[in-house]
Amino acid sequence: MKNLIKYEAMVLSCMDPRFQKPVFNYLKKRKLSGKYSAFTIAGGAIGVTHLKFKKWLPVFLDNLSTSIKLHKINKLIVINHFDCGAAKMTKKMLLNKSEEINIHTNSFKKLKNVLKKKFPRIKTEFFIFLLNKKIKKINI
Repeated sequence: MKNLIKYEAMVLSCMDPRFQKPVFNYLKKRKLSGKYSAFTIAGGAIGVTHLKFKKWLPVFLDNLSTSIKLHKINKLIVINHFDCGAAKMTKKMLLNKSEEINIHTNSFKKLKNVLKKKFPRIKTEFFIFLLNKKIKKINI
């Protein structure tokens, strides 16, 4: 029997418990419930792009490749969040809002560059959840 579900995306997000429900609700609002593969790791995009976590990128790319093959997805939705522990681990001092935005934006840019080489057809969307649980799209 053929699977009738049309999978639409893979979602890369952070493991922080404060943001599990907001991510789920955001994807539900976009009518993606049951239509995405999930990859949840500390830091989201930071966790798969920063040198501090360099062993995690190949694991993520293997999972993305598998989702492309099995679920025929053509989009990656990346959702990071403010007050991120992984972002804080990349610096030796406390972050201000501007520094944290730069860390997230740089992780999105690095990830997009990796994806261009490895999966040139994949579309990407990048978001940051703010502490008030509002989501901001980042255009890269």
